[in-house]
Amino acid sequence: MPLEPKPAEFPRIRGALKFYMIASNITGVMLLLLTAEMLLKYVWFVELYAFGPNGLLSLEPVVETPEGLESTGTGVNLSTGILIAHGWFYVVYLFSNFRLWSLMRWPFWRLLVLASGGIVPFLSFFLEARIGREVRDYLAAREADAAASAAPAATDSDSDTDSEPVEAAQ
Repeated sequence: MPLEPKPAEFPRIRGALKFYMIASNITGVMLLLLTAEMLLKYVWFVELYAFGPNGLLSLEPVVETPEGLESTGTGVNLSTGILIAHGWFYVVYLFSNFRLWSLMRWPFWRLLVLASGGIVPFLSFFLEARIGREVRDYLAAREADAAASAAPAATDSDSDTDSEPVEAAQ
């Protein structure tokens, strides 16, 4: 029998799910920006710069040297900024994965699948929708089961209290 979360943890799970869903979307967008930046740099040999002499935003060439590719632009290198931002958002995303995974008491392979959402483009969007639906359905089913099992107990105790005055009157 697999471990299941306790009903007392359901509010924390809902909070973890909301945090996961937000982190998943931000990480997915950042990964798409990073993918576009990598294509610009390694396929078309340009990088995105801001506030340089060529205008507010400009694509500056990247040249190949014996040490590797080097930027020729001046200003703020947005390509590097995207790379750094994605790295930090991925760390936040991993934390949200771990939090949801541990509260739901899933097997370890589920954590690995969740973590891959920040590495494979578009996967975080699919996982966010699927995991969100799965967790909400699971919580709703567990709460419905708890309510159904509590309902007969409540009717049994109500019938016992109703019969007491009748017995006392006889």
